[in-house]
Parts: sequence; C-alpha cells; structure tokens
Amino acid sequence: MKPNENMFPTGREHLVPIGEFLLYAKLYGEKTNNPSVIMDAGYGDYSKAWDTIISEISKSTQVLVYDRAGLGKSTKSPNPRTSLHMVGELKEMLTKLDFKPPYILVGHSFGGVNVRIFAEHFPEEVAGMVLVDSTPEDYRERFLPTMSEEFQSAYNQQFIHEGNYDEFMESLKQLKECNTRLEVPVMVLAAGKKAHYSKESQELWNAMQKELVDISTNGELVMAEHSAHYIQNDEPDIVIHAIKRLLDGR
Repeated sequence: MKPNENMFPTGREHLVPIGEFLLYAKLYGEKTNNPSVIMDAGYGDYSKAWDTIISEISKSTQVLVYDRAGLGKSTKSPNPRTSLHMVGELKEMLTKLDFKPPYILVGHSFGGVNVRIFAEHFPEEVAGMVLVDSTPEDYRERFLPTMSEEFQSAYNQQFIHEGNYDEFMESLKQLKECNTRLEVPVMVLAAGKKAHYSKESQELWNAMQKELVDISTNGELVMAEHSAHYIQNDEPDIVIHAIKRLLDGR
C-alpha cells in the first residue's frame, strides 16, 4: 500500500505516512480553547477501545484516537515495539496532522506506559493525564509473582499481538528511567473488581495504583469499584468525569 494521507476523503480519518508505514488516526469534535485529548489503548488493542466515551468528550474539545503500528487499520512498523519507538511514531503523526498541543493524554493499561513516557519527553506539550488501570513499571517484579502459575503463564503467552514479551518488558524498563515528577494534574483510575484476582491481589493492585499518584505534584486516585480492567466499558462515566475535570482545570 503506497503511503497517502488522503485515503479517507471525510477529512476526519487519516492514514498518516511515518517512514514506510501508515498510522491510522481518527479525529472527533472541534478545536476549542480547551486542550485537545489523545487516547492510547492497551496492549494489542486499538482505537475502538474508546468508543464508549469519545462522543461525550468530543462535545468539549477535539479528540484524537489512533491505532498503533500493526494494529487496527495501521500497517506494521519496522521499529521495535517498545514505548520509546511508539511515542516517537505518535509524535511524528501529531506533527504531520498539525494536531497541536496542549494535550490531555489518556492511556489505558499499556497505553498508560506510553503516555507517561510521552509526558517525560515532551512535558511542555502536556496539560494533564488520565491513567486508566495503567500498568505500573514494577509489575513483573512486584505483582506478577503473587499471582497463580496459571495466571502467570497466560500473561506471558499473550505477547503475540503487538511486540513480544521482551519488548514489553523493555518498555517497562524505559518507564523506570522516567525520573521527572510531573507538575500537571494526573488522574489515576484503578479497577476495583479485577477478574481472577484474589482479595490480596486486588489490595496489592490498589496499592500500586495509589503509588502512581506520586508521579505528579497534583495527582489523584479514583477507585472504579465495580470495574474490571476496561473501566471505560464497565463504568464509562468515571473516565468521562476525570477527563472533563482536567478540561475544566479542576
């Protein structure tokens, strides 16, 4: 497929050439005085992960969702599937789309790793962040060993959709090297009803999510008590409310 930015005539969907591959992006809403919102999905997931909340958020500002390389409508990238490369690809796409900061970054699960690294490298472009049941940097060392062997085996075998196990762990290593404490508001949304978690595992997960609040001088934890991992599906209003609070500067 030859790179062509105008493959979607509506102007709201784009296939953006990044080197020899294409990233799919879709824009919703209109540019306002509010920051624009960028949403980054979890591992192996793509833009449709946000369908439950986009329409409401796009009433207040412009929203961009996209498919990382090799997922959804995006073609494969020759670059390693680590967060630093993904963030670089996202940054190039934003430039080509003329999608200007400031941004509120919304990241689910592994997408939370990516948006944290984006904020580390481009802090002047970030007005706030919402982490939706985001993967902590010490997940492998601290959390995974507390789970059953069956869970650990299933977890380790999932890395076939977008990069491999080593690349995922390299992304967590890259996150550990982010030492700058953010000075923008960060909303940490934690799933309080995780599937296959014991009471002890859930409590540890809650504690690790609470620790993520400290990545910012202005962080806040919100527990989604009735949600499994996809809070945007189980309790979408919680995610919508968090983003709107940042849009309103509260």
